[in-house]
Amino acid sequence: MKVRLTKDFQFEAAQTLPKAPAGHKCRQMHGHSFKLEISVEGEVDGATGWFFDHAEITQAMRPMLDRLDHSYLNEIEGLENPTIENMAAWFWKKLAPQLPGLAEIVIHETPTARCSYRGE
Repeated sequence: MKVRLTKDFQFEAAQTLPKAPAGHKCRQMHGHSFKLEISVEGEVDGATGWFFDHAEITQAMRPMLDRLDHSYLNEIEGLENPTIENMAAWFWKKLAPQLPGLAEIVIHETPTARCSYRGE
């Protein structure tokens, strides 16, 4: 049986989008309450009845959340232009080696705006 497990995380951060068009409000410093969904996919082990321990996702995410929460994203290597599209790819690059079966990353920057990324 193949399943998909998803674990949610939240962090608060400030950003500017330096490559946004001139005059765009997102070129100004602003902040978001980001919500992040990390999904892994794979086969359920018949002996244990589960595919993946959610604690492993939390363990992989912890150092990144500690670095990102209440930070200025533009100061983090790889996030100099922290659009949610770029952020999704950044998370993927860091998490894929640690999370076998990584299937999707969804980043919400507001309750109504999000980006979904499934690798390259």
